[in-house]
Amino acid sequence: MEGLKVWRLSSSIARPLSLRQLFGLGSSSGLVVRCFDGGSATTNTRLPSRNRRSSNSTSTSDCETVRAIRLKKVEQLRSKGLDPYAYKWDRSHSAMELQEIYKNLKNGEELDSESHHVSIAGRIVARRAFGKLSFLTLRDHSGTIQLYCEKEGLLNNQFEQLKTLVDIGDILGASGSIKRTEKGELSVKVESFSILTKSLLPLPEKFHGLTDIDKRYRQRYVDMIANPEVADIFRKRAKIMKEIRKTVESQGFVEVETPVLQGAAGGAEARPFVTYHNSLGRDLYLRIATELHLKRMLVGGFEKVYEIGRIFRNEGISTRHNPEFTTIEMYEAYTDYQTMMDMAEEIVTRCALAVHGKLTIDYQGVEINLERPWRRETMHNLVEEVTGIDFTELENDLKVAKDVIMKALGVELDSKDKFSIEACPSLGHLLNEVFEIFVEPKLLQPTFVLDYPVEISPLAKPHRRHAGLTERFELFICGRELANAFSELTDPLDQRARLEEQVRQHNKKRAEAVSVTDGTEEKKNKNEDSMYEVTLDDDFLTALEYGMPPASGMGLGIDRLVMLLTNSASIRDVIAFPVQKIYSNGRKDGSSG
Repeated sequence: MEGLKVWRLSSSIARPLSLRQLFGLGSSSGLVVRCFDGGSATTNTRLPSRNRRSSNSTSTSDCETVRAIRLKKVEQLRSKGLDPYAYKWDRSHSAMELQEIYKNLKNGEELDSESHHVSIAGRIVARRAFGKLSFLTLRDHSGTIQLYCEKEGLLNNQFEQLKTLVDIGDILGASGSIKRTEKGELSVKVESFSILTKSLLPLPEKFHGLTDIDKRYRQRYVDMIANPEVADIFRKRAKIMKEIRKTVESQGFVEVETPVLQGAAGGAEARPFVTYHNSLGRDLYLRIATELHLKRMLVGGFEKVYEIGRIFRNEGISTRHNPEFTTIEMYEAYTDYQTMMDMAEEIVTRCALAVHGKLTIDYQGVEINLERPWRRETMHNLVEEVTGIDFTELENDLKVAKDVIMKALGVELDSKDKFSIEACPSLGHLLNEVFEIFVEPKLLQPTFVLDYPVEISPLAKPHRRHAGLTERFELFICGRELANAFSELTDPLDQRARLEEQVRQHNKKRAEAVSVTDGTEEKKNKNEDSMYEVTLDDDFLTALEYGMPPASGMGLGIDRLVMLLTNSASIRDVIAFPVQKIYSNGRKDGSSG
């Protein structure tokens, strides 16, 4: 049988000791798809075995051979007065609609009256031929249906055309009556068909989900042909986006759009992409957050605003990080961060119900319970719970605190984590570093982590009861951050002082990085991460001086939410066309991270 043959490898993953190990695995599902060229029986096209490679994709020479054959078929079609690239096709039903309408049709039954005449269109993904009878599998956006093609039943001697000119991968339009075969397969008994798009390249001979994962990302269009479940992820993503908008707008939020190109990269601490505007004669930055412009909207009189937008950060790529990603940021006047906890629960649970119809889901072998309310606990208490160290007892002596950490936890730290701890410039940074290393991977069930140190929260309001902390939370599910929210800082003088201190600290690290010429690989990487310039957004500070109302704000990572609700192990599984590496010699990166 010509066509698509799919074998599933085991998708089960042994439950890891920590989610950090899990997220290092890349894609969790192993998929092998063999796609053979749908050459006709009459041409008897067979690619020479000596040209076959053991690689995971059809070799270049094989592809060129098939392409040359198919180009000749394009010429043949045109010589017959047939356009191999049609303008349109009038179809009456999708494959799924036909499957639903005729689900009660009995085996062997045929409906050939005019009222049961149908017209469909889609890609041919499989075919079988038995003398004067051919079976083709047609796939459209909704599913598949069989085309039942008899030589005597096709008009204008089209059976010969079917045998010699139609290949696997071609997009066909077909019309005819409905029947169910004796073996129970619902079929369109074809009376006539038309090649709507002639495919020139064959589907890959092998499309191996793990070893060939780089090609799956790089040629996502082929991935979606070979594996319809990939396309289902993006349909679910669209459903999640729709549900997010529906949720926030039902509570009175207004969607706005803010600049992607900005004069100062603010709203987060991240390395920006820099470009140059020729007409203006100045550098501009791709935004690293939408926060500061949305707050300007509050200053201007809006009280509930949100934006779903693409964010760009010139940083590393991993199973959790992509240089461009999508977030929703929202701000509500006259509320504090408690309000945003309720909003986060509402968004995530409504999206889960929209996708799964339930609040208990599986993520990479871990059962996640999204039933509300979710756990709410301070960062201090969680660190003490996991490590036994009470940071409130360490007072403000950073050296003593580092000694305590290294003595109590040093044996569990690798060289990278030790360097990160040694580099912490304050007790607040140290607390956060210990949290990220030891606590974060253990937060599998939904948990709001509250009250972050002021040193790492320059845009959050000071905590009204605890000095040195801010009214900030992050939401963690499955060991990864999903949302980040504050009671927003509205004091323009305090805000200026914090941002200026952030710039000073960054410039200090930048100066140290310039002076360092040797050191460990970790130090070199850290130094490189500090080489970018940070500028102060003076216009934002001016806006605050006009007065911004008390407000809460939240940013929620849509890509990570889609990962959670589609059981996808890598962020690149939920981004249609993720950024890929290209090496200087032209070889493309094949890693799964």
